[in-house]
Amino acid sequence: MYSLQGYGNMIADAVRTDAYAAALRAVVRPGCVVVDIGTGPGLFAILACRFGARRVIAIESGDIIEVARRVAAANGCADRIEFIHADSREVEIGRRAEVVVSDLHGVLPYFGRHLETMKDAHLRFLAPRGAMIPARETMIAACVEAPDLHRPVTSPWSDNKYELDMRAARALAENQWRRAVVQPEQLLGPPRACGTIDFSRIDSEHFEAEVPLAVERTASGHGLCLWFNSALAPGVEINGGPGAPGLIYGSAFFPWPEAVALAAGDRIEARLRARFTRGDYLWTWETRAMRGTSELAHFRQSDFFSEPLESTGLRRQSASHVPKLGAEGHVAAYVLALMSQEVALGDIARRLSERYPEKYPRWRDALTLVGELSKRYSK
Repeated sequence: MYSLQGYGNMIADAVRTDAYAAALRAVVRPGCVVVDIGTGPGLFAILACRFGARRVIAIESGDIIEVARRVAAANGCADRIEFIHADSREVEIGRRAEVVVSDLHGVLPYFGRHLETMKDAHLRFLAPRGAMIPARETMIAACVEAPDLHRPVTSPWSDNKYELDMRAARALAENQWRRAVVQPEQLLGPPRACGTIDFSRIDSEHFEAEVPLAVERTASGHGLCLWFNSALAPGVEINGGPGAPGLIYGSAFFPWPEAVALAAGDRIEARLRARFTRGDYLWTWETRAMRGTSELAHFRQSDFFSEPLESTGLRRQSASHVPKLGAEGHVAAYVLALMSQEVALGDIARRLSERYPEKYPRWRDALTLVGELSKRYSK
């Protein structure tokens, strides 16, 4: 979930916001129905009303939806917007919509449940010949010279003034990609498109591409840069990447473990993969730097190796592990059992306080926990 400041930054990104507004203006027709997924503070929903929508279904899983309701009322369109506080995949809307709009991106389109949500929306919400916003997105890759981005990957673990061996931490840092701002002059050769997402037919939620990149000048290469361009509606596009204005998307920097001395005529052979698993994406990038038939460098990296994995936690997730509930687990199981019997939250909190008086001496303390579990698990 974004913070309120995060939503403010999204609105303040004039390149993004103006493009989405232009796309809505282009496809919304008087009397149509619009579904806005991840409405946040309600900007797209309100604009759809302004452009003639008869009804807007604004879906948002976060509490920011309360702000959206107030903003809609303040702008005189609350009677045309139905706000639904839920995950869109759990929502039924009745009549299909002529327009579905959403911006659930991270730095890249392969983020969280973005593609899964858009695929579901196209199948269940969109009328035949309806418009998805965005319509298509293209992934683009380039090789970059970026010492300032690469330095935090290596220097804290290699050049500390205490002369400590911290290579174990560096091995993790080398497998972490991050949002970055890259300038056009940092590219070592022309960028290359490496895949297109058509939101009218998402064939796969995964991404895989082999990307040949030419090196056109002598420099140190520090990694790969990825970004995306969006075709929102006919004639309306957002072109991201190096040099593009805007606050939100930026680019993704995939570092190499070490800098590679490159010269004009060298080439980079990159293989990129993003696998959707456990609600998010696992990225892998393999890179070969070639000079003629000679291999200058060969790196295999993955953010699977970017987090420290504690042995006890791994054991608890193994298929052979027989779990035993800890103290917190027993409390949660007791509360959920009472919820399954449709007992009121206040009564559950009272029983919880009586059962665990040392842990929840006050009814209100118990109610806080019960409320959190209700918010997470109940309908």
